[in-house]
Amino acid sequence: MGRAGLNRKTALATLTLTLAAEAPDLDVIGRFWGRTFGFEHHRGFTHSLLGVPLDAIVVVGFVYLVWRLRGRKTKYPDLPPRWGLLFFYACLAGLSHILLDFTNNYGVRPFWPFSEKWYSWDIVFIIEPIMLGLLFLGLVVPALFSLIDREVGARNRRPRGRVAAWLALIGVILMWGVRDYEHRRAVNALEARTYNGVDPLRVSAYPTMANPFRWYGVIETPAFFALAPVDSLAPEVDPEDRMEFRYKPQETPITLAAKKSYAGRAFLDWAQYPITETEVLEPPDEGYIVVFQDLRYLQVPSAFSRDRDRRVLSVGVKLDKNLRVVGDVYGTRKKPIIEPDPDQW
Repeated sequence: MGRAGLNRKTALATLTLTLAAEAPDLDVIGRFWGRTFGFEHHRGFTHSLLGVPLDAIVVVGFVYLVWRLRGRKTKYPDLPPRWGLLFFYACLAGLSHILLDFTNNYGVRPFWPFSEKWYSWDIVFIIEPIMLGLLFLGLVVPALFSLIDREVGARNRRPRGRVAAWLALIGVILMWGVRDYEHRRAVNALEARTYNGVDPLRVSAYPTMANPFRWYGVIETPAFFALAPVDSLAPEVDPEDRMEFRYKPQETPITLAAKKSYAGRAFLDWAQYPITETEVLEPPDEGYIVVFQDLRYLQVPSAFSRDRDRRVLSVGVKLDKNLRVVGDVYGTRKKPIIEPDPDQW
């Protein structure tokens, strides 16, 4: 964004944009109060429309301090910093962070604290190699030309790289357009069929890494969930005949007690397709562990694996035999990490 032209309007634009684009992820400090507390507040206030201006104030204040400590020096002496414009840039960068997080299937809560509702576009994997490659080329190619110019003795006293930056940003937008189109085709394919003779209540298609034509489908019916890969290029559901069915577990006093815990409430507030599994602990522990999982993160290869260990972005709640919460469980079955539940603080 800076190289696309914003760095030609004011000094310190690139530094401000870079820091402001990362500022919403300062919410990771919530992990110091425990994993569950960090999970509940991740992509919360700092990722909201209300939080963006406050993030921008912190960033611009930090940039101003650095500028003063460096003797008010900038790379281009004839281009002074314009602090009001830098604040606007910082807000713009913060909004770009929310937009990028919105494109993946984790989601954001842009209207927090007025609404806790999560929104997600579900078109881009959390790590997207194609987008990273486009942005990387947009930064590296101008640097290579700059080295060539230095070798031949050419001088350029103004920021450069605008064309490459624009091409990179346009490439990202085009990639989003392709993925959105293929996502709609995948969702339509999932909605157009029945599952074990039952019409779906709702369906979702989630992205896989790099391939815009391969999607991970989650289908909900009254009695079960179906997990199926989707080829949106065809479009075809379950082209490899690997569909899996997960029947909805019955509610028990054990699962109800776990869902009322701090971790259970936080997880259910975020999850789109939550499912629970109950483990009965043998003496001397005695009690139960209720594991919460979200089916949108059971990617197809692992969904059909014999390894049923706990998945990424899952949490367990440990209960004693009287159904009192003992703590929150993370990690694997072999190496569980038990942390106090925040309700017990």
